[in-house]
Amino acid sequence: MKALILSGGKGTRLRPITHTSAKQLVPVANKPILFYTIEAVREAGITDVGIIVGDTHEEIKAACGDGSQWGVKITYIKQDEPLGLAHAVKIAEDYIAGDTFVMYLGDNLIRDGITDLVERFKEETPNSQILLAHVPNPCSFGVAELDGDRIVRLVEKPKEPKSDLALVGVYMFDSTVFEAVNAIKPSWRGELEITDAIQYLVDTNRRVNAHIIRGWWKDTGKRDDMLEANRIVLEDIETLVEGEVDQQSVIHGRVRIGEGSTVTGSTIRGPAVIGRNCRVVDAYIGPFTSINDNTIIERSEIEHSIILEDCVIEDLQGRMVDSLLGRGVRVTRSDLKPRAYRFMLGDSSDVSVL
Repeated sequence: MKALILSGGKGTRLRPITHTSAKQLVPVANKPILFYTIEAVREAGITDVGIIVGDTHEEIKAACGDGSQWGVKITYIKQDEPLGLAHAVKIAEDYIAGDTFVMYLGDNLIRDGITDLVERFKEETPNSQILLAHVPNPCSFGVAELDGDRIVRLVEKPKEPKSDLALVGVYMFDSTVFEAVNAIKPSWRGELEITDAIQYLVDTNRRVNAHIIRGWWKDTGKRDDMLEANRIVLEDIETLVEGEVDQQSVIHGRVRIGEGSTVTGSTIRGPAVIGRNCRVVDAYIGPFTSINDNTIIERSEIEHSIILEDCVIEDLQGRMVDSLLGRGVRVTRSDLKPRAYRFMLGDSSDVSVL
């Protein structure tokens, strides 16, 4: 069995972060989302991994390499335009070469992994196995209609959904899916939809099994979903202090501090993670915060946020919460006159002020 991980797409819902970075490499608990996906695939016993890449292919390749750090072999498959999930399957036919495979969206997280689901697929040998989850906003997803355990219909982002069962971003197929992706036509969005391909399998009397997952699943395409995934992952961390913490600082709960980092006169309340070579001075780092490498936090308070590497946050009068900062961002208090807000923001930025 092989794996096909999708890491193309434009990442428009996470702009401006994704103007300069692949959305699959935005970190959760200081680890890129894509790495969790590769780890889940490897834990399921799959070592042949194809990664669909787009405009950010060089960045993805630089981060993942040949896969040896996880004990897998990675093959990169270029998708020139994001023309739909079924199109990604279509261009991977030569790579799959008749094997069964699991397709995993590279910006999705499933807490319990996919090992049991892969074993179930191998044991039951359907043509396809899809995962479903109850969601509060089904119109944002592909939605399944069931008659008992039988799939009746799949609709991509319906305006009036008939159920609250969304397709989770993990699918399992045998080679019949290639017949399906070559038979369907582009949707109104101009894309080859994986829901249409699976519907084709249903309509041609192929066996498509549905499994409703009970653990948490996150599509991390938006800021709030990223922060929620970060919160959930941080719940499971263990304390590990590899940097230096002075006697005036207070550490509460589960906190990880990387090598070369220093904490001075500060309070850190976990769960929280601070990367390598960071400096935290006279600051408060609150729960569910991830601070990446080479970041400086001085005389400021931060909570429930993700801060990427090489940032500087200094002298904030209010507490920063529910925030996602990209690489190399500076947020500081200015004494310039006249007193005013002074911004330099990229496209699609979102700013709240006191």
